[in-house]
Amino acid sequence: MPDKFNMHTPPFDCLDEAQQHRLRSSLDVAYFRDKETVLTAGEDSEHLLVLIKGAVEERSQDGSEIFAHYANDDLFDVRALFEGKTRHTYVALEDTLAYLLPKAVFLELYNENGQFAAYFDNNLARRQELIEAAQQQQNLAEFILTKVDKDIYHPAMILPPEQPLNEVTQTLKSNGIDSALVRLNDDDMRLLDDPHQLPYGIITRTNMLHAVMLDGHPLDTPVGTIATFPVIHVDDGDFLFNAMIKMTRNRMKRVMVADGKDAVGMLDMTQILSAFSTHSHVLTLSIARASSIEELAIASNRQRQLVDSLLSNGIRTRFIMELISAVNEQIIEKAFELVVPPALHDHCCLVVLGSEGRGEQILKTDQDNALIIKDGLHWHQCEPVMEKFTHTLQQLGYPLCPGNVMVNNPKWVKNQTDWKSTLSQWAKATSSEQVMDLAIFTDAHAVAGNTALLDPVKEHLRKLMLNNMLALQDFCRPALQFSLPLTLFGNVKSDKQGVDLKSGGIFPVVHGIRTLSLEYGIEDNNTFERIESLRKRKILEPETADNLTEALKLFLKLRLGQQLANQHSHNHIDLKQLDRTERDLLRHSLHVVKKFKQFLGYHYQIRD
Repeated sequence: MPDKFNMHTPPFDCLDEAQQHRLRSSLDVAYFRDKETVLTAGEDSEHLLVLIKGAVEERSQDGSEIFAHYANDDLFDVRALFEGKTRHTYVALEDTLAYLLPKAVFLELYNENGQFAAYFDNNLARRQELIEAAQQQQNLAEFILTKVDKDIYHPAMILPPEQPLNEVTQTLKSNGIDSALVRLNDDDMRLLDDPHQLPYGIITRTNMLHAVMLDGHPLDTPVGTIATFPVIHVDDGDFLFNAMIKMTRNRMKRVMVADGKDAVGMLDMTQILSAFSTHSHVLTLSIARASSIEELAIASNRQRQLVDSLLSNGIRTRFIMELISAVNEQIIEKAFELVVPPALHDHCCLVVLGSEGRGEQILKTDQDNALIIKDGLHWHQCEPVMEKFTHTLQQLGYPLCPGNVMVNNPKWVKNQTDWKSTLSQWAKATSSEQVMDLAIFTDAHAVAGNTALLDPVKEHLRKLMLNNMLALQDFCRPALQFSLPLTLFGNVKSDKQGVDLKSGGIFPVVHGIRTLSLEYGIEDNNTFERIESLRKRKILEPETADNLTEALKLFLKLRLGQQLANQHSHNHIDLKQLDRTERDLLRHSLHVVKKFKQFLGYHYQIRD
């Protein structure tokens, strides 16, 4: 029994004690001389090989193509254990020692242990899913696993719509609550106009005070008349973390808890705060209450701490993106409100671009924004105000954009008509700069001012690019320009700065999916949502969509982890800081990108 076999490296570290004992007792050791054939193409495979020392080369059967090199701790040929025969020939490049694990034992462990199986699964999405499921059980903090249930929320007070306001006030006071739900009548016009909403409104003490004192409603007004509709809700049994995201994004103090179409409870902000140690709501409250740039900066500077806390507790990167995206929007909107004169808020619209526009930014990166001004407005002080706004965002920790894609640049400040004209010009793609300008604006997302001003501009862009294959061919080219960080042998390639995940992995996926979304008129901004829409329309095969989603999630997670660990904000990662599982997943993900780029080249008839 080889006692020195390393059980602390993936995937063997996920085996339980009995499984590890069975593996050790089944191992044998083999010695191969320099240039000796280890496995021959076309022959039966009876063992999984794990190298102890030496080097092995994987070649095509005729020796004309080299696929990979294997060294200490690497393992092969898993595919042959499932297919029965080896596809390629493996040759020792020097004197080599290897552990031999019998095929029967390997397959037993594969079928017994999901996380062990995930390491060898050829489908990247399935592989990530199993690994994350196992990691969640080990790493997720208890508060993230907490679900919305009756132990957290309090039962809902449900009132009939005919009950007068003075009686409602007494009911709330007697029960020591400040809000209640109102079960609307089935013939209520609000329900008839929006039948997909749950049949409830909500009333608060503040609603009633405003109704009586400001709007002049008599005390016997039926409560259903002034109840707010629709009511934002979460489902009983949903993760509390999702409730927190919904409350953060909608700036709400409470949400309704529903079981199917029935209201079963109310979840207040105080209950959320008592369950979450990160207190992201405290951060959003600080943003909302900030009355100066200095106060806003204090709140803004706490973002990195929040991200670090969530990531260290095993929270999925996708969830962190959603939460931080909502927080970022609130910071930028608050800065806009503090800098731009209130009288102009309804006459202009601030949009964020790039990763912020897609909702995929986690740590603060360069400013990417633009301004849309309502047609007919002549704003003579626009330039100095936008200069001040850009400087304000810089104070809040958002660096200046090296490409000058900011509202202090007149190029990115136009009225609606001029924006439509500019987009029409960019769509003709007379230069690579115009292609990238168009790509940047494609992700525009309104965050402050009159957000409706963006809609006709985006609709103009959608019509410009819909099925416009000539423009889309030029638009797609940048996705194919950057070389993949893969060697001729299919392994991950690194230079002195590390592996550039943005140019080698993130950008080809993001821009390729952006191109397909323009072609088919998909209105989603977020890359993950665009992928899902493309899948639903059967433009992407389900497995391709899954693999692209998982590859992008992995790239973002690896980049974020090293940015936090090494206190930097660039896009390079150090392979030495990854464990074998992460390196293997990275290699697999880059091959997913390689196949996607081949698909794009074929689809848009782009030749190198």
